[in-house]
Order: sequence, then structure tokens, then C-alpha cells
Amino acid sequence: MMAAWVAAALGSATFAIVPRYQVAIASLFAVGAGMAVLQVAINPLLRVTGGEENYAFNSALAQLVFGVASFISPRIYTYLVLNLDNASALRGRFLYLIRRLTPESFPWVSIYWVFAATTLVMVAILAVSRFPQVQRNAEENAGSLQIYRKLAQIPTVHLYFLARFAYVGSEQGTANWISKFLSQYHGFDPHTPGATAVSEFWGLMTVGCFAGMLLLKIFDSRSVLVVASIGALSSLSVALVGSASLSRYAFPAIGLFASVMWPIIVSLALNSVAEHHGAFSGILSTAVIGRAVVPVIIGRLGDDSHHGL
Repeated sequence: MMAAWVAAALGSATFAIVPRYQVAIASLFAVGAGMAVLQVAINPLLRVTGGEENYAFNSALAQLVFGVASFISPRIYTYLVLNLDNASALRGRFLYLIRRLTPESFPWVSIYWVFAATTLVMVAILAVSRFPQVQRNAEENAGSLQIYRKLAQIPTVHLYFLARFAYVGSEQGTANWISKFLSQYHGFDPHTPGATAVSEFWGLMTVGCFAGMLLLKIFDSRSVLVVASIGALSSLSVALVGSASLSRYAFPAIGLFASVMWPIIVSLALNSVAEHHGAFSGILSTAVIGRAVVPVIIGRLGDDSHHGL
């Protein structure tokens, strides 16, 4: 986990220092690879330490933390873009330091300095933290090529891989294009109302995590997943064809329903396979490539020369 955070810190700092497209590709790859490693390490650990019967609940709690951070991040971005030019040593040393390090023509690059600082803090926290000793058995290790071949022959594994691919692609595809859609079709400024809508998307995802944890204690997780999927599809439909005001609030509403999908899919997946959970977790984590594939497909289709967003 420490190595993953170091990779993310280096990736963020490198792009902040050299804000060029070619550097961005390499830097974002380092950040993404680090986050993927984190998920592979954390999912089996959470399942073992929290208990299999509580895995869906604990995953929803983790998603809640993710939602809080994602809610705050766009607001930090907006704050930096609006206030960086007026930063001074007297008003705030940290903001003034970021201003000195950020090119005047690219104020949005400042957010990467914040990312770099945050990841270094995480490295420091992990360095001094103590974790419970977990004795992993054979099924919790990454496994051999033979184990992966065995899992690849199970249809359930294929379905959960596709389910997670579809979810992460839909989540990021929506979040990444909210600001552009509202700007292109309804005239909202992407740096302020657009960024706020993205923040509210993640904020409502946090609220949904609270509701989801309660619902998972009362109802079957599969039933909750079906209802959440219907709600997300309905909100997306309204956001795409509704008026400016409806679209502005329907996009964030998608996050409310999407919040419980991730933990339920993961928990159902790991509880549907009797062994080799470490290897299966790696397969599921590989499905996060949907975050890279689906937003690009949306961008291609959304180009005015094709179909539009």
C-alpha cells in the first residue's frame, strides 16, 4: 500500500512540475496503477478482518469515505481556480506556495500539487500505523497461473467481471462528462456550476452510502442492487433529455443510486466463489479498466461529428 501511494505521489508531482500532455499520460498511468494496487490489497484484507458476513456493509462504509473525498475534491479545484491569482504569503502560505509553483496560464494544474501532498501524508500515516496480523491461507493469495485458468472457466467469474466493468465505466463515464454536458447543452460554466454538479454527484453518493448501509441491514443485497439500478437509469434518462434545471440536478442524483452498486457487486462476487478469493479479487480489480474504456467511448460518440453527448 505504501508503494502504491508513493507511485501516486510521484505521478501527481511529475505532472505538476511538467504540465504537458505526454507527461500527463505517464503520470496518470502511475496514479492509476497505484490505485489499482491499493484495491487488490485492500479488498481481501477488508473481507478477512471485517468478516465475510459484514463485507457488503464494510464495503459500503469504504465507499462512503470515497464519496466524501470525491465531494470535496471538485470544490477544492474551484477554490484554487478562483483564488490562486489573489494568493499571498499573508493570506495563506500553502496557497501562496502553490501559486508560486503553478504556471499562470494553467491554474488548474494546482490541484495536482494538492494530490501530491495528500498522497505523501498517506505514506507517512501508513509508515507509523499498525495493522492486525492476518494469516492468509492459500485461497487468499494471488495464486498461480493454474488458479487463474481455473477461475476463468467459471461463468460466474465472467459475469461479475463484466458487471464491475460496466459499473466503473458508467460511474466514471457519467462523472467525467457531467461538466462538459452541462456546458455544451445548457451553457453552465464548467469551472463553477459544472464542477459543483460533479461535487454533488459524489456528495449524493456519500449520502447514498449511509442509506445503503441501512438498507443492507434490512433487505437482501440483490434486491437493493435492482432498485438502485432502476433509480440510476431513470435519473440518467432525465439528465440527458430534461431541461437545464432538471439536468443540473438529475446528474448528481445518479450518484445517490450508484453509491451502493460497487460494494454489493464486490461482496456478491467474492461470496459467490468458494475459494481463491485473492486471485478473484485481482480479476475484479482488473475490471476497473472500464473507467478508462467507457469514458473514451462516450467522448468518441459525443463528438459533434458523430452523435453528440
